[in-house]
Amino acid sequence: MNLAAATNENLAHTSNVLIYSAMAVYTLAFFAHIAEWVFGSRSKVGRTAAALSETGSAGPAVQVRAAQQGGGTAVLDRPKIITRAAAGSRDVPDGPGAAGGTFKGDLYGRIAVSLTVVAFLVQAGGVLARALSVQRAPWGNMYEFSITFSTVAVGAYLIFLALKKNVRWMGLLLVTTVLLDLGIATTVLYTSSDQLVPALHSYWLWIHVSTAILCGAVFYLGAVATLLYLFRDSYENKLANGGTPGTFARSVLSRLPAASSLDKFSYRVNAAVFPLWTFTIIAGAIWAGDAWGRYWGWDPKEVWSFITWVAYACYLHARATAGWKGRKAAYLALIAFGCWLFNYYGVNIFVTGKHSYAGV
Repeated sequence: MNLAAATNENLAHTSNVLIYSAMAVYTLAFFAHIAEWVFGSRSKVGRTAAALSETGSAGPAVQVRAAQQGGGTAVLDRPKIITRAAAGSRDVPDGPGAAGGTFKGDLYGRIAVSLTVVAFLVQAGGVLARALSVQRAPWGNMYEFSITFSTVAVGAYLIFLALKKNVRWMGLLLVTTVLLDLGIATTVLYTSSDQLVPALHSYWLWIHVSTAILCGAVFYLGAVATLLYLFRDSYENKLANGGTPGTFARSVLSRLPAASSLDKFSYRVNAAVFPLWTFTIIAGAIWAGDAWGRYWGWDPKEVWSFITWVAYACYLHARATAGWKGRKAAYLALIAFGCWLFNYYGVNIFVTGKHSYAGV
């Protein structure tokens, strides 16, 4: 074995070690986020919501004799809930977040974010080591795409946090799905470092696939917000109709941003990245023209990329149509992300086409 081959093998081993190390740190972040939600459920806001649900009082405040200290009674202010500001809409304030407004919950939340930053840096190092070991873009097969995709998704989440956006409520779901993604990548999708077929030796590999990864990562964040929007919207509907939310709603959903905030976040990120997804498809067509002598050949990957584009276009159009706002548009957004997932996993694993040269 020559020196170059030995160096590449060592880099590939280093990449594997870093990916597994990142998984270990993500696991610690997962437990820290769990602690954030658990301690946050014991907050003043959580106790107030529980008291409101139990008493059904319509007064301006709820008095709860939580502790007797020198004859005093703890008075918990009733959360401000404005249920119907206009026909078909609500004006509901955002919840206090995963930490629930408590010092201990916030502390564990900050620890979770710090661990996520460390895991992100370690994982990014693993992706870089993989790239150096193969001396090309590190997304030539499903394993490399997966580890890069989750790295970019976490990076996008951390950028939102750095911009002071209220997205820490997404941390637990994000870390959980990143662990799932890396677990599948390292066990089912793992492929040893190798060179690509001649058709992939093009600068379009850097352009087309990198934009596809970025679009998928942002679409994923939008899908998480959309899913939580549906739960939060049901919770707000129950409150507006005088119902009593269950334990899960009082301890978890009450701390999320308002349904309108989640819906707005999802729409904005999907709308922002949609033009880039359009460019991704165009770039792929140009690359196909260079590699295969035709721009479009109805290959399964091409077809499902276009179906995904149509699904997101329908979602964005629905948001501009009065009768399709809210939950109907949210269902379209989840269907669109489902198309993206099938385009990645389903087409690559179960369907044979010109994009099958990289194996898994």
